[in-house]
Amino acid sequence: MSNVFIAFQANEESRPVVEAILADNPEATVAESPGMIKIDAPGHLTIRRESIEERTGSRYDLQQIHINLITLSGHIDEDDDQFTLSWKH
Repeated sequence: MSNVFIAFQANEESRPVVEAILADNPEATVAESPGMIKIDAPGHLTIRRESIEERTGSRYDLQQIHINLITLSGHIDEDDDQFTLSWKH
């Protein structure tokens, strides 16, 4: 099974997004480097709007993840409630 990954700028805006991803994807691993946080997961990775909102305490538009997004690997499937990376088509 191939890994998918997503990487964000390491800043305060990304922190709740990264926390939500790690909470919702227990198989995911995180690698931090200066200026970047990369999250790898086997097979698929899901980002849930509701999980981010629980951490921020306010409404969150998933399109906001693109502001701090550096790169990603995988097929994207997104709607208003979740953003999923996978290699399944």
